[in-house]
Amino acid sequence: MEASNRIKIFNGTAIGPNSLLKDACVLIENGKIIEITDKNIEFSNAEVIDAKSKYISPGFIDIHVHGGGGHDFMDNTLEAFLGIANTHAKFGTTAMMPTTLSCEKDDLLKTLDLYAIADKQNFNGASFIGLHIEGPYFSMEQRGAQDPRYIRNPDEEEYKEVLAYSKDIKRWSAAPELNGALAFGKYMQQHGIMPAIAHTNAIYEEIVKALDYGFTHATHFYSCMTGVTRRNAFRYAGVIEAAYLIDQMTVEIIVDGVHLPAPLLKLVYKIKGANKTALITDAMRAAGMPPGESILGSLKDGLKVIVEDNVAKLPDRSAFAGSVATTNLLVRNMMELADVPLIDAVRMASLTPAEIIGIDYKKGSIEKGKDADILIFDQHININNTILNGKSVYTSNPKPIVLNH
Repeated sequence: MEASNRIKIFNGTAIGPNSLLKDACVLIENGKIIEITDKNIEFSNAEVIDAKSKYISPGFIDIHVHGGGGHDFMDNTLEAFLGIANTHAKFGTTAMMPTTLSCEKDDLLKTLDLYAIADKQNFNGASFIGLHIEGPYFSMEQRGAQDPRYIRNPDEEEYKEVLAYSKDIKRWSAAPELNGALAFGKYMQQHGIMPAIAHTNAIYEEIVKALDYGFTHATHFYSCMTGVTRRNAFRYAGVIEAAYLIDQMTVEIIVDGVHLPAPLLKLVYKIKGANKTALITDAMRAAGMPPGESILGSLKDGLKVIVEDNVAKLPDRSAFAGSVATTNLLVRNMMELADVPLIDAVRMASLTPAEIIGIDYKKGSIEKGKDADILIFDQHININNTILNGKSVYTSNPKPIVLNH
């Protein structure tokens, strides 16, 4: 992604991981943050952005997103990849992990091909930070809106072939209780890929065992996973209880205001905290679009869904089919529904997801040397400016940006 050479942002409150900096001045050069201070220092030959007393925030990082703006990554077109990235950048996402759905291997390989092509041409949208494969190694009972035609146990020959095919895969979600899942997790771990727990019928004891094979993260926590359950009359703790009890486990939550009610958002924050909880959209193609009929997955072979009540549902209303949220809405909802302080809500959408996927050395906070992924927004998290790698790609009002010769 090309970067503007020099940018100065001033007259705003910068949001750090643990504190706020009033009257902040942020200097950017060649796509990197080179200074953050409370002094309005001169910076010649730079674009100057007056934050107008609004917040200066690290960009939001979405580690689980399927689509937006009428597109899905599994449409397998360059237009779809770039359209999704551009759509979400307007709402504060500066980095995203394109996510697949359960499908045939050939369709998955096409998605991997398109990722590699789109990544080189993504100049104005949220940066791609690796692919997230969601499925098809899931529990049929916990499949949710995943297409049952493709649900299957881990196939060693298949996943090894997929990993050999592409180096862009950074995360793969699966059900750890399935036959072959532990070997799958170990293989992912050995190749620097995060295996995540998803669409699972596992009980606590199975999760404890899976930890040693790399399964330390819970995909869309609470959705399509077990809580307390009974087997042969005996009660067992499920994945939800395991995630709460095991300190090293991280979770991600869909904070669209529908998937999880306010009491559960408060419970997650109280027990796991901002350092172990990432906010995700899990957005499908209808994000940023009006309500009505839509498609989950590819246009060619996806599932028909209906968007109503600010969420996508299966046509029979038996299950949610992905959210239509944007990242600024996630932060706003954590503050308004769960009473989470601004600093922590922003951390859960920036530094925490960066830490979970191992890119916090370059993204997730406003610090010297990190990528200049920066937002300016008001107290309601309405996005005024999006800066990606030191390049202004969105502004709700172009007037604040002027050249300072």
